[in-house]
Amino acid sequence: MKKIGFLSFGHWANHPSYKARTASDTLLQSIDLAVAAEEIGLDGAYFRVHHFAQQLASPFPLLSAIGAKTSKIEIGTGVIDMRYENPLYMVEDAGAADLISEGRLQLGISRGSPEQVIDGWRAFGYEPLEGETDADMGRKKALEFLERLNGEGFAEPNPYPMFPNPPGLLRLEPHSEGLRDRIWWGAASNATAVWAAENGMHLQSSTLKFDENGKPFHIQQAEQIRLYKETWKKAGHEREPRVSVSRSIFALVNDQDKIYFGNQGKAADSFGYIESDKRAIFGKSYAAEPEKLIAELAQDEAIQEADTLLLTIPNTLGVEYNVHILSSILKYIAPELGWR
Repeated sequence: MKKIGFLSFGHWANHPSYKARTASDTLLQSIDLAVAAEEIGLDGAYFRVHHFAQQLASPFPLLSAIGAKTSKIEIGTGVIDMRYENPLYMVEDAGAADLISEGRLQLGISRGSPEQVIDGWRAFGYEPLEGETDADMGRKKALEFLERLNGEGFAEPNPYPMFPNPPGLLRLEPHSEGLRDRIWWGAASNATAVWAAENGMHLQSSTLKFDENGKPFHIQQAEQIRLYKETWKKAGHEREPRVSVSRSIFALVNDQDKIYFGNQGKAADSFGYIESDKRAIFGKSYAAEPEKLIAELAQDEAIQEADTLLLTIPNTLGVEYNVHILSSILKYIAPELGWR
């Protein structure tokens, strides 16, 4: 059994074939898709976060709106780039969104990846300390975010406050109990997966990772997940860890599917560079008739290791078609592979 969710990049562009041509289109359709996904039995609605691009960025207004209009579906990110964040303000935003959703937030965070502009976090007012890299800064902010989510007081109260204070040091409000246990780390390497486990975060592993041994993508990713689970156990956390992987999976069940994705099923992984000195391996897309798709997915070791599968979706094709894509996976694929 697996939890199955969708992952949206939230693109928009003024293109004649797009259903999402403006930021407003994308935001409102994201809410509608999450509502529809809950209705068909999907388990999660997750959204990418990118800055300086015609894509979804600041996530908490959207997550709050979805939380207010749904009742069961998990709501998350994949991932928030911590280099751009004020951890304390983020604690307040996350706490509010989690309370609105009544404890359904599953926040994916990370140290970040290359963005649309050079060192965009500098434009947001953030600079690494001397001797730090931007990755160090992102991880340090993540740890501060985790610490403040615990809800322990740390700020000295004003002796002459505008409103009465409770006794002792003050914490950030609103505080949402349990949110600290629902933070995920997006890891592109084995080392950062280990770090996530040591710090009690769930693991998000995407459709790419750094190429660390030349093996096929799904095998490298499965090895990363096993290493993460071993480290979690050694760390002695009382909670059970969760692991998600994301995949582009399209069941070709009608002519429209074949037009859109008939040529998208890649026969092999691909390689490239998301950082100048680190080669990355990118997992293939899956697009085929259900019977063939089931056989291919049964061989994906990383999916077998994960408890949560996030299906990347083409949000620009509109809510109705994306509901069809997700429904096809639930109807034709998930039962045959034991995911349902």
